[in-house]
Amino acid sequence: MRQDSFRYKLKTCLLASWLVVFCLAAASCAPLTDLPTSPTLVKTAQTAVTPASSVGQAQQTPVLPSSATSTQAPTEPAVPTATVAPQVVRFAVIGDFGEGSQGEQDVSELVKSWQPDLVITTGDDNYPNGAADTIDQHIGQYYHEFINPYHGTYGPGADQNRFFPTLGNHDYMTANAQPYLDYFELPGNERYYDFVWGEVHFFAVDADSHEPDGVSQDSVQAQWLQKQLAGSTSLWNVVYFHQPPYSSGTHGSTEWMRWPFAQWGASVVFSGHDHLYERLVEDGIPYFVDGLGGGPIYMFTGKIAGSQVQYNQDYGAMLVVADSQQMTFQFINRKGAVIDTYQIARPQ
Repeated sequence: MRQDSFRYKLKTCLLASWLVVFCLAAASCAPLTDLPTSPTLVKTAQTAVTPASSVGQAQQTPVLPSSATSTQAPTEPAVPTATVAPQVVRFAVIGDFGEGSQGEQDVSELVKSWQPDLVITTGDDNYPNGAADTIDQHIGQYYHEFINPYHGTYGPGADQNRFFPTLGNHDYMTANAQPYLDYFELPGNERYYDFVWGEVHFFAVDADSHEPDGVSQDSVQAQWLQKQLAGSTSLWNVVYFHQPPYSSGTHGSTEWMRWPFAQWGASVVFSGHDHLYERLVEDGIPYFVDGLGGGPIYMFTGKIAGSQVQYNQDYGAMLVVADSQQMTFQFINRKGAVIDTYQIARPQ
């Protein structure tokens, strides 16, 4: 009887011990989702752990087959391959403009509406006598946005110079054209000079008889031009000045300026002096008389050989667009009407 009682107690103790072990095991298997959320715990759980076997070894990037596309975002955006468009140069040509007139005002607004890269002039920038006390009124008032440095009183100038004038006979009516030379800062000796803008090489010439280096075909100035044109590597060579070699206007042709521009390498020649617009072709290149920038308008006296288009009904200016394939010339009057369009192809 005692033996049976002992066995019973032993079984009871073993059963109780088994129940304790079972409960402890069940508690250890409780899901983590029952635990309170901790930011530190989440941050730790998201931190990658480097296996001990890879410490000190460079990570290897798998090589994808050439036909495969990786969906992994690149660390830097890919640079697309783009076709570079040829540089286009847009410039305005104004002449005989420095009158301070309504015509000059209207032409300046027309020119600025084109947003040209630069402006060139065919002279007579400051009527009537090229004086110091009128030069800012007749130039800076209308074109200061293109001039650098600009020291006038009509507003800020340009960040870089985009205004390249030439001398006219009225600019020389004050001794040595000194106000003009003081007002502008231009390349070279400022009376004649050259500069390059994109595909275009510009050659500003002084065609007035007061030029110290002469205006004949064998003058120092002409020799300079011939040499500079010969050395030009630009696609287009633009020569411009005041007195026209060929004109059907009141002043007519200025024979001392009939230099062999085409032979020397010029693509086009611009001039002024006669207050009108005329397009001519000589020696296979275009010549333009552009003098409707603001001064009194002149009459034509006829039509000389080579003249193709004549216009003197209103003020206006020329817009020229040059790229790697062609140069396009337009004369546009102050009302915005396109009077003439002419184009030359890239030289072969």
